[in-house]
Order: sequence, then C-alpha cells, then structure tokens
Amino acid sequence: MSRGKKSNYTLPAEKGNPEVRENDLLDLLNEESVSTHSSRRDFLKVVGFSFASAAVLAACRRQVRQAIPYAVQPPELIPRKPLYYASTFYDGQEYCSIVVKTIDGRPIKIEGNALSKYNGEGTTARVQASVLNLYDDARLKFPQKGGSRTTWDEADSEIMSTLKDINSKGAEVALLTRNIISPSTKALINTFGAGFGKFRWVRYSPVSYSAVIAANNASFGMPVFPDYNFQNAALIVSVNCDFLGTWGSPVHFIPKYVGQRKLNDGKKTMSYHVQFESGMSLTGSNADRRVKIKPSEEKALLIDLYNRIAEKSGAEKVPGNASREDLSEIAGMLVLAKGKSVVLSGTNDTGIQLIVNGINSLLGNYGNCIDLNKPLNISAGPDSEMEKLVSDMNEGGIGALLMYGVNPLYDYPEPDRFMAGLGKTALTVNMSGALNETVGKATWECPVNHYLESWDDAEIIPGQFSLAQPAISPFFDTRSFQDSLLKWSANNTSWHDYLQANWQKEYFPASGVAQFSDFWNRSLRDGVYNFKAAEGKPASFRAEALKNTTDESTAPSASGFEVILTESIAMGTGIHANNPWLMELPDPVTRICWENVASVSPADASSLGIITGNVVTIGDISIPAVVQPGQAEGTISIALGYGHTDSGPVSDGKGINLYPYTKSLNGARSFVFTAPLNNTMEEVPLALMQINSSMEGRPIARETTLTKYVEDPKSGNDLHFEFETMHKSLYPDAQYDAFHWAIAIDLNACIGCQTCVIACQAENNSPTVGKDEVRRNRIMQWIKVHRYYSEDNNPKVSFQPVFCQHCDDAPCENVCPVSATNHNNEGLNQMAYNRCVGTKYCMNNCPYRVRRFNWFRYTNNKVFDYNTASDLGRMVLNPDVTVRERGVVEKCSFCVQRIQAKKLEGKLENRVLKDFEIKPACMQACPAGAIIFGNLNDQESRVAQLFKQERRYGLLEELHTLPSIGFLTKVRNDGKLSV
Repeated sequence: MSRGKKSNYTLPAEKGNPEVRENDLLDLLNEESVSTHSSRRDFLKVVGFSFASAAVLAACRRQVRQAIPYAVQPPELIPRKPLYYASTFYDGQEYCSIVVKTIDGRPIKIEGNALSKYNGEGTTARVQASVLNLYDDARLKFPQKGGSRTTWDEADSEIMSTLKDINSKGAEVALLTRNIISPSTKALINTFGAGFGKFRWVRYSPVSYSAVIAANNASFGMPVFPDYNFQNAALIVSVNCDFLGTWGSPVHFIPKYVGQRKLNDGKKTMSYHVQFESGMSLTGSNADRRVKIKPSEEKALLIDLYNRIAEKSGAEKVPGNASREDLSEIAGMLVLAKGKSVVLSGTNDTGIQLIVNGINSLLGNYGNCIDLNKPLNISAGPDSEMEKLVSDMNEGGIGALLMYGVNPLYDYPEPDRFMAGLGKTALTVNMSGALNETVGKATWECPVNHYLESWDDAEIIPGQFSLAQPAISPFFDTRSFQDSLLKWSANNTSWHDYLQANWQKEYFPASGVAQFSDFWNRSLRDGVYNFKAAEGKPASFRAEALKNTTDESTAPSASGFEVILTESIAMGTGIHANNPWLMELPDPVTRICWENVASVSPADASSLGIITGNVVTIGDISIPAVVQPGQAEGTISIALGYGHTDSGPVSDGKGINLYPYTKSLNGARSFVFTAPLNNTMEEVPLALMQINSSMEGRPIARETTLTKYVEDPKSGNDLHFEFETMHKSLYPDAQYDAFHWAIAIDLNACIGCQTCVIACQAENNSPTVGKDEVRRNRIMQWIKVHRYYSEDNNPKVSFQPVFCQHCDDAPCENVCPVSATNHNNEGLNQMAYNRCVGTKYCMNNCPYRVRRFNWFRYTNNKVFDYNTASDLGRMVLNPDVTVRERGVVEKCSFCVQRIQAKKLEGKLENRVLKDFEIKPACMQACPAGAIIFGNLNDQESRVAQLFKQERRYGLLEELHTLPSIGFLTKVRNDGKLSV
C-alpha cells in the first residue's frame, strides 16, 4: 500500500519580520507564506494594505500590483462594514449556492443563498468550514517544475510545446478532473479537446454514484442521478443509504425530508421512515424504524421486497430467495402508499440499483417522488473510465496527463499502479489548490486558486444556474484551471471574459432583459439564475433490465467480518482533511473526532472482549475500536477520508487510509470487503466529545409517538406542566421592556448534522484545541449536539443541541465574585471577558455544562489552532467578536454582535425590527430550519408562537432556572401513514 516518495513540492521557508513594501504587497504574498513568527507590527503592516487592496480587487478580472491605502478609499468600502458577495461552493462532491461575508476585504463567513431554490439559506459543516481553507498555509503558492520554482511564462511555454509535439506524434492527451458541473467549463474543455487528434476527458470521484447512473440508463435510457422529492413521500424505505448525512446531496434533501416531519401549526401527520442498514448512520439514527442487516443480505432483501410488491400488484417476479427479514408489513405499506413513497439504496452496485428502480416503478413513484427529468448534476463519469485510463497509462498509451482537483495517489484503490502509469506518461501536469499526496509527483505543478478567489458557474439542476465570483484577489501566484486551459489553447481571452461571453450567448437571449450588462449584473448580484427547463417525457421502465439483477458476485464471502467503508459527516472523501474545524468536528453518532475508528456491535465486542479504545486488527489493518450500539452483528463500519501522509500538518498521520481496500466490481467501485477481526488488547485514548450516551432516567430529550400526540398534544411533555405549577421563587419575575431574546429548537426537525457547530465556530472565533486537549475534555466549541441511546442493541437515537440557555434565573450569575457574568435587560446572559479572572465558579454552578475555559492561548499557539496561529490564518477571525485570552470563561452569546448590528440599523432607519431579521449563526446555517430565534415580547413572532406550543419544554426545568431556550418534544411515527 505504498504511496511512493514524499511530495516534491517545496513550501517556502519561513522568515521572521518580512519587510513590507507598499508597491510589492502581492509579490510578498506570492513569494512567502505569511510568517508564523512575525510581530504584531508586521502583521498590521501586511493587513493594513492587503485588506484595502483585497476589497478593491474582489470580483475583479485582473490582478492589481499596487496596494491602495485608505487615503484613496474605494467608495463601497467602509471600515468594519461587511460586504456580501453571492457565489457558489462546489468541490467535486458537494454543491451549495452561498453568500460570502467580507469585512475589510477579508472573507470571514459563509452563508447559504436565500434566493437559491436548491439549498436556500441552508449549508453543511464542510461548506461552513471552507472559508478556513482560504487561509491555509498548506495551499500551493507558485508553479513548480520537478520540485523547483518556476514562472507561469516558462510553464506555459514548455507545456504548450510538449502538447504540440505529443499531438503531432498522434499520442493521446488525457484530462483527469473531479466532477465538473460548470456549463462554461464544459464548453471550454470541449474546445480545448478539439485541438488534439486524440483527447480523452475522464471525470473521477473517490466516492461515486456510478451504479445509480448505470442502472437508470439500463432502466430508462436516462444516465442520470434523479432528484428525490421527500416532501411528497408518505413512506420512505432506505437501504444502506445515508441521504441525510453524506449520500447524494444532503443540503438539498434535508429540508424536503424535514418538511414532512415537522408538526407545527396544527399539523398531525408525518412521513414514516424505515431504514435497513449495517452501521448506524445519521439517516438511520433519524428513522422511525431501523433494521440491522449485513451488506451481503441487501440484494436478497430487495429482491424479496420486489417480489412481495409484484405479487400484490400482479407483476412478474424475479428469481430470488426470501429474505430472513419479514417484509410483508413493509410491502403492504408500500402498496398502500403507491405513488407517495421512495425506496432507495446507497450501495454502489448496478444490480441492486436496478432492483430499486423496479420497486419504484411498480409503486408508481417516478414523477411525483422521484424526478428523472430534473436530475441532480452531482455524479462524475463511470468508475470504469478511471480503470481504463490507469490501464492505458501503464501500457504507454497516454502521451500527456493533465490532472485537476484530484488526488488519486491517496484515494485510488491502487496508488502504486497509478504512480507507475505516471512514470510512463511523457507529460504530466497537476493542477491542485493545496498540498496532497499527488502534489509533486507530476512534472509540472500548476496551482489553482481557492474557490473564493475564482470566477465560475454551475448548473446543479436543469434550469437552475449559479455564479461564483471572487470575494478577494488571489493571495499567491496561482491561477484558475480554466485560465490554464485557455492559455494552453493559445487563447488570450481571460476566463472571466470567456465565462461572460458564454452567458451572453447561451442564457441572455431567453432572459427577457434588454441589456446584457443588466442581465449579467443581476445574475451576479443574486448569485442564481433560473429558467423553466423543457419538460421531459414520463419515464418508462424497461422490465428486461431486471434480468441482470440476480448476479450474486458482489456478496462477500461467508468467513470473517463484513467491513463497510463510509463517508464521515466531517471529512467526507478527505478533500478538506487539513481543516482543523472539520478534524475537531465529532462524528454525530460515535462522537469521536481527529481519527477514524472501527465500529463494532456490542454482541461482537462482548464475544471478543473489546471495549471502546481497544486496538483491533482487521486483516492487516490496525485501528482503534468503538463499541457502537445499532451496528449489525458480523459487520464493522469505518470512515474514509483519514490517514493522509502528505496533505498538511492537520491531517497527516491522523487515522487510517482505507481507500486501498476498495475494489472494482462489475464496473463500479465497491466499498465492502471481508476480513477477520482480532483484539490486540492494547488500549489507546480516543478524542471523545461525549462520554455518557444515556439520559440516566432524566427527561432531557423528550419524545412521544405520533399516535399519542394525535390523541393528546401534551404527550411526552407532562412534566413541563407539572413543574410550572410547582415552582415558587423568592425573587420577582424578570421583566423585559422591549426585547426578550429566545430560541426554540424543534427536536423533530433537528437531525444532528452539526452544521450549527461549525457555523458558530466560524462566527465567534472559537478555537480548535487538538486531539490531546479533547481527550482532557477541554473543548472550546460553544455548541454540542448531544446524542442519546435508548438501549445498547438496536437503540432509538435522540439528538439535542445544547448551548448556553440564557436562564432568567441563571445560577452562574450569583456566584461570580467579580460580576463577569451578568444578565442584561434583553434576557441575555452576558460575559465581560476583561473582568473574568478564571475562578470557574460559574462553570461549577451551571447545570448544563455549556461554559468553556481557555486553558491556553489557543489562537496564538500553533500546537493547538493550526490555521489561525499564523498571520495568514488569523485573517479568518471575525473582528466583531473578541478573541478570548487564556484564563477566561466563554460561552454562547446568541451572536450578540448580530443583535447589536441590527438594532443599530433599525435605530438609524427609525423602524421596528422585523421577525427573522436577526439570525444567529446557528439558525442561519441550519438546513433543517430546526432553530428559531426571536423576541418573546413580540407575541406575533415565530419564537413566541412556538413557546406557546404544548410540546415546548425547558432543559432541566425542574431546577427552575427559566432557560430562554425551549425544546419541542420529538414525535416518532409509530406506523401511521398519511395517504
């Protein structure tokens, strides 16, 4: 499993106290990573110019070489006043239409674009954390040849000459990229490829949906990834498919799914969700009914389900044996919910996906619940194309290989074979944005811009377009992938001009706008452009496709444990592994961060004497184990995306790389293998964010069933009304004249995705502390999403976001000897950081354990907060929020800086603040809309209405702390269908 030699790419040596010259600022940034040892004075010299110039350069086409001081201040730039740029996040796997908040020219925060039909204001944890990647010291800073720095002119001249020579000899030029959804980039690639006699474009994803595409092509003649309309489904049956966590497009699926689960405004129906799966996923933890299966049992289960439905529908059965699970009830429910259900599988096996298509066709789900005519443009090419490319490289059939946005020496199953193929290719060029295992292995390194420094467009669904524009000028001597293709095509047009010309040609004529400049500026301002795409024909299922579903070659052997390789919520495929915010984001189920672990069922753990933290061997893999309730017996789940060897200081050496254990089966990549499991009895400490998984009999995350809720809306929340009548106090009730800020959290909507955790961290400058400090429970995240199990074998799971409750009777306020924590006249529990002397009395007196103590100067120490310990990294910090010193207690403030900014805006405009005008970072980022903030004194506000609901209760309300956060009792569907 060798990765070959270490990267040849040379990062510049650090220098202390660089001399800053006004006219050479950008040259300085291009030549040097900003020193981690520079003084405060040097930092201010740099940022004093760079912030001003960055604001001027944002969204400009041409790099400006002169820093402009504030004496010639741009009219749109007001110091400390934020500017917002609509843009697009896409990393080859995940898409999101976004708005970038910049202050003094620095992008500091990512929000969802409310105008987007695709994701609205919702985002994901990886989208929120992507702003930190902009300031990563591991970014590539200049072009290199053979490990030595070069210039773009030299690189362009030699690459163009070599390409011309290769083309004249009739050799093939191959372009290997991540998935691309930019229509303008696709047009450019086609133009680029037309200049060669032999040209091949291969799109590669380490975790692909190749089987879904192939199955839809065989079933309908439509090679697409469909859109799933969960909002129209009364019944969802999912098999090993984490569509709320990592599969497909969770940011798009979550609001649809949650829309059928919320029970507000008198609604008393909700969808019924059944999940069959091997390991406990985020989606499975939210299911109403969860059934454990092995991967080898999945095909038989789906064939049995198909045959039971076919029997009830009078259709022809397919050969196959009955599953060990009794599927008669589920099959009956699916028939009853005909046309209003979704059946889906996340397994990358064409045979399995064909059966799923057959089931959905029998049930009439296409059109209403599954849309093939408006597919999601999220999948790369067939997995077989990558296999063919590597084979041709090793046979000497490829003359030139140009790579963009891929890291095959990390995530391709046979990295040594790929490396051997590189050595047999005359010209190799790598275009990457940051250090990774593939960097330095090609002859030429042509680094690309960060997406926040780039122009681009995207088409995520037919008729739904978005634009990306730079929010800051490039820090380093990098350029876009598209500019390189234009240059190597001998086209002197800039990528910005090419993009604009393509929009003028393709989209402007049908826009109905008189002037193109108006159309372009409006699209750029909004970030999105929509038009009604042509209606497709109803999908017609080809029954003969099911003849290929009975091949059992994908089933693992009977001996050993079946190991399932999954994506994690934080790491995904491992593209952004050098991001400390993501590394310290715990898995929502295991609650472990900074490494991947082997999840083993309690029964298997008991038989082998495994406890959480034991090192186990799985074949030749040595990895820590965690005893995971809900894991299917005889199976093990391990997350991908870890185990980097040359991707930066955050990611290197953290966890194990499991990509070499994936394999190609029937033209698609399989993520299951079989191996023996043994316990070494060695024990290692794990970075656990939550030790106790039980509520210990306390009514913390309350729940009830749908049947009981329909009968009595107070069901599951009886204690709330009992406590309300019990409590008496010697203190008078708090009175708030204008505002009484509060948050309502709907536990039916919260799926535990933890987007709020990263959004809060980005907004409030919360540092990461590193693996060792997490082990000591010195965690600095202001929000924790607690996860509770009902039992050990196949538990029901409850998620509950917990942060400062801003109690009206706050027990922390009475014990502070210096009055550092106090209550204001708007219901906020405040912290005066400059008064806090670190006695931690308030922490000891807080029953919610939501206060954090700065044990170290985290943001100034590279040992802890890797990315914000340098001058470059500190540019991500929000200037509206104090960066706390060591020895200070801190906690959630309801994003008081946002409250104050909107209050000042309302005062200047002489108007009353509107409901939803103030949104804390957690509320704004939540894709499920589970968090609602507002003014309790405004009886018409949404939060006031939710507080009046009979499902609302306070956390540990028996203590009479009177929290300003109200939770809405979780309601589980016990089998009621709304058809």
